[in-house]
Amino acid sequence: MMRILIFGIILLVASCANQPVNRDGSIPLSSVDNVDIDQYLGRWYEIARLPNSFEKNCEGVTADYSWRDDGLVRVINTCRIGSRAGEKKVANGRARIVDAQTNAKLEVSFFGPFWGDYWIIDLAKDYSLAVVGEPSGRFLWVLSRKPVLNDAEMARVSAVLDRFGYKQDALYFTAQPPSPDD
Repeated sequence: MMRILIFGIILLVASCANQPVNRDGSIPLSSVDNVDIDQYLGRWYEIARLPNSFEKNCEGVTADYSWRDDGLVRVINTCRIGSRAGEKKVANGRARIVDAQTNAKLEVSFFGPFWGDYWIIDLAKDYSLAVVGEPSGRFLWVLSRKPVLNDAEMARVSAVLDRFGYKQDALYFTAQPPSPDD
């Protein structure tokens, strides 16, 4: 049984490490100056992402954040398999703040002692839009409080991605219902 567990852990780590790098690493990545975590909590719709193994075939993706009793942030990621009307797949995780000066650098874990970087690299003043990345350039998410962005919001995202050297042609745009009730 222990061999199976160790083999599973090795496969999990290897799948994360094998994600392609989609960012020019010579350009420094920085987070926003300040995040009010209480304002950041709530539901976010995934607008786009860099493809990754754990969201394969996911549409209608949402992330819900709330406080846990232990002071960490509860993370509930939901995806619909194959289409925005597909069967729900839910992943429960937790996040911890690693930069208490800004609250913009967190680590997220969905499996035991393994944590991944979650840096808020852009955030609208009204907390309606966020871009989340991490230094390696393997993972990126564009999140919004609504399921669809307008042209001005997409232009903002594009400018942020250019500034940090992300390969925009690698983005996968998540199919979302046109309104939150769909």
